Order: sequence, then structure tokens, then C-alpha cells
Amino acid sequence: MEKIENNRIAVSCSGVTKTYGKGETAVQALRGIDLVVPRGKLTMLVGPSGCGKTTLISVIAGILYHDQGQCIVFDKNLKALSEDDRTDFRAYNIGFVFQAFNLLPTLDIKENVAIPLMIRGIRRKAAFETASAILEQVGLKDRMHSLPAQLSGGQQQRVAIARSLVHNPRLIVCDEPTSSLDHETGQKIMALLRQAALSQDCALIVVTHDARIFAFADYIAQMDDGRIIRVVDSPDKMKEKV
Repeated sequence: MEKIENNRIAVSCSGVTKTYGKGETAVQALRGIDLVVPRGKLTMLVGPSGCGKTTLISVIAGILYHDQGQCIVFDKNLKALSEDDRTDFRAYNIGFVFQAFNLLPTLDIKENVAIPLMIRGIRRKAAFETASAILEQVGLKDRMHSLPAQLSGGQQQRVAIARSLVHNPRLIVCDEPTSSLDHETGQKIMALLRQAALSQDCALIVVTHDARIFAFADYIAQMDDGRIIRVVDSPDKMKEKV
């Protein structure tokens, strides 16, 4: 991986570890992670199930505390922030696409997408206008007043992606964003996410098993057994032996 100038670094992890449980039942999910994620680029995390990908992005996003090492996000050590300050930092800087979608079932999809804006104090009308515009971009213009349960899994995935983009975050973290999408829709969604990263100069981290979208990545970080074993800048290099 080419050297990244300091002013282009969004995330810097050094020696990050994370263990679940204690004693004989302890599971070491991260075993000394070193990773740099640049702004304006799409970085993919790939590897077998259980290798620590979701744990790593949860640490980077400030959802989980790591045990040892250092994880700096936009010059902030999230572990050193108070709970309130960490929540505020996420609200203004980070967009999430969760694998389970995490949509609120009693709100229609326009209301779901507007939530990050209203958390930041934006008036309801303005938040809904912005949410409507991003839902149109992901092809859901005619479903804005539908409840999540009235949508297919792929449509719910697009709602989750719209919600992650709506407040122009500096870092977007996606856990399997194309897992519920057909090939054509998946390609369109990845193009939208990549465009967001480039046009807004934000960092984009995508966890995926979907080799069909590797071509959208600027960098691919391959994980195994809680470690990053290599970072490549081309899908073709994934075929090379470590």
C-alpha cells in the first residue's frame, strides 16, 4: 500500500486488540491490528466469517472499546472520550450501514432516513426534504411512506444505505452492504457509495464477502484470525499467494 500523507488519514489503527469473555471461554477477536484508512477512498475488509471484520469496524466506529493499542479517527482517540462526546462524534462524523439494517419498524422509510439529521437538530421539514432526495437516488422515490416491513430485504438495505449518507458523514462504515441485493442493484449501490466517498472526500470502509464488488475498492485489506495479513490496491492481487 502506498504511503498516505498525514492530512489524508481518516483512521489509523496500531496494535489494536479485542477479546470477548475471560478465562477459558475468552475469544481473541483482534490480535494486533495495524491499518490506515485514507479519506476520499474506498477500503474493503475481506476474509472468512469470524475473522474479526465486524469487530474491527465496530471499534473504528466507536461502538466497541478495544483492549490494547490505539485507534485514532480524524485525530480523535474515541476510547478517551466520554460516552456523551463519543455519541456526538458519531452523530456528526460517521454513517453506518448495519448488516441487520436496524430500521425502526414504526416509522416510514423517509422518517428512518431523516433520523441522523434530526439528531443533529435539523428541523423536521428540512430533514424530510433531504431524506426524500437521497431515497430518490437509491431508487425508492415511490416507497417513501412505506414501513420497513412492507419492503423486501433489498429495499430495506437501500434504506439503510440512504440513512448512512444523508448527513454527509466523514466516515461511512458498511457491513455487507450488498448482501441482500441482486447483482445489478448491488453494482448501483456500490457506485453510489464510491461517488459519495470521492465527492465528499470521506473515507469509506466496506466489509464484504461479495467478490463481484471488489473492483470498486481502492484498497482491499485481507483479514484472517483477527489479523490483517495484507493490503492490496487491486482485486487481481487477491489471487496472489500471501
